[in-house]
Amino acid sequence: MLIREANAADWPAVWPFFRSVVRAGETYSYPLDIDEPAARALWMLAPPGRTVVAVDDSGTVLGSAKMNPNQMGNAAHIASASFMVDPRHRQRGTGRALGEHALAWARAEGYRGMQFNAVVESNTGAVALWRSLGFQIMTTIPEGFHHPTRGYVGLHIMYQRL
Repeated sequence: MLIREANAADWPAVWPFFRSVVRAGETYSYPLDIDEPAARALWMLAPPGRTVVAVDDSGTVLGSAKMNPNQMGNAAHIASASFMVDPRHRQRGTGRALGEHALAWARAEGYRGMQFNAVVESNTGAVALWRSLGFQIMTTIPEGFHHPTRGYVGLHIMYQRL
């Protein structure tokens, strides 16, 4: 697996799984009916943000991540990131590789920590992955996310000092 900078030619491979993951309504707080131009603007970041793709040996896009300062100004020393793995390519270590890549990027860029603002508590695979990479649940907003089948569930804020 190779993780590299995303470019405009990658978006047509990212958009179908981005749309699928968002429309499922189980893990992201993006509008369920987000259109392609809005999704592209949200995901394909300009500096100081960064978007990457994970590709296999044949060039197939397995997943993507975006990394950016969590806030502006005097809070811009804390990074954030978001991750999506194509459901057809899960369970291959793509999420872990993207997470490790994002952490290495944040350290190299001089960030002092990385914060995830909205990890759905029922997304147990993601919660376990982030914990295994050193993130802690700082707090949980009770009923902070409306899951389509589970009702209102908690929304974790997770953090790791770098």
